[in-house]
Amino acid sequence: MALSFTDDDSLFKFVVTDGNGVKGLVDSGIMEVPGRYIQPPHERIPKQQLPVESPENMTIDLSELDGPNHDQVVKAIAHAAETLGFFQVVNHGVPLELLDSLKVAANKFFNQPVQKKVVYLKGASPSPNVVYTTSFAPKLEKVLEWKDIISMNYTNDADALEFWPNECKEAALDYIKTSKEIVKRLFGALMDKLDVKLEDSRIDALLGTRMVNMNFYPPCPNPDLTVGVGRHSDVTTLTILLQDDIGGLYVKKYENLSPLNEEWVDIPPIHGALVVNIGDTLQILSNGRYKSAEHRVRTTSTASRVSVPLFIFPVPEEKLGPFSELVARDGVARYKELIFQEYIDNFYGNPHEGKKCLDFASI
Repeated sequence: MALSFTDDDSLFKFVVTDGNGVKGLVDSGIMEVPGRYIQPPHERIPKQQLPVESPENMTIDLSELDGPNHDQVVKAIAHAAETLGFFQVVNHGVPLELLDSLKVAANKFFNQPVQKKVVYLKGASPSPNVVYTTSFAPKLEKVLEWKDIISMNYTNDADALEFWPNECKEAALDYIKTSKEIVKRLFGALMDKLDVKLEDSRIDALLGTRMVNMNFYPPCPNPDLTVGVGRHSDVTTLTILLQDDIGGLYVKKYENLSPLNEEWVDIPPIHGALVVNIGDTLQILSNGRYKSAEHRVRTTSTASRVSVPLFIFPVPEEKLGPFSELVARDGVARYKELIFQEYIDNFYGNPHEGKKCLDFASI
């Protein structure tokens, strides 16, 4: 028999405070979407309006960076970063067996009894670097997102092996390590196209924080009413995303359009591919030339979906602002200089609201 909730407070306690998450809600047998999850009409993703695959949705063979097509590949990467802000890469050097094991690990963690997961709730977790939660910022959101998360912030191997969940720590740690080369190569290509030269120490600082999330989207009774993730851009330098074969990731094609005129592009699952998206940090550094993409996730009624993003941030104390070479060329700085920790505090201090977080850095 499905649980019933007399008010929003009892629902919030069950899902958020007690750590049952959306998974617990679905496992209870609910047949309808609770009111706290029903999005206002302009935020919903109706099935009949879903876009077809777009020509802008590029897949890039990274192995060709080492061959005679190097310049064309760099150009393709930069073009994607300047337009949609999203692209997919194949032959990227991350073993396909590892990608499969990440999806298995994510499902294994979330399909455990709730008692095994709540030990990682904020305030109870054995380490501040590993947190189990639901939605994005549930205490700040008027409407919750249909998603549970385990988040693992990397500091060193010893910390990860001691404190990260046994179900997923080895796969997540391998993902961080084997993705390091792809991140540096992508960032290097993007800097080459900007004609910006950076010292190794600056590159290390801009790519110096790595965090793996495992996202779990349980089946939803009515996907037309909910979102798995609301519209937002990432605060990262780069995000490397593994998605399963369910699909549901959509990217806004143009900025500054009214909700009535928006066009969203499907990022379809491709076996063995990784999705790359530009984050706010890179938009700021490039003085607006590279675009952090506004994206969102639709829920599904047929199966659970998992995704595993690797977030690449600057170190918290890094000064963030447009590269001086670009300001000189452009004749204007479109963003102010700030400490990255200030920017990320602003991001996590607000619910998802498109690319509004960039206003914090805008001049």
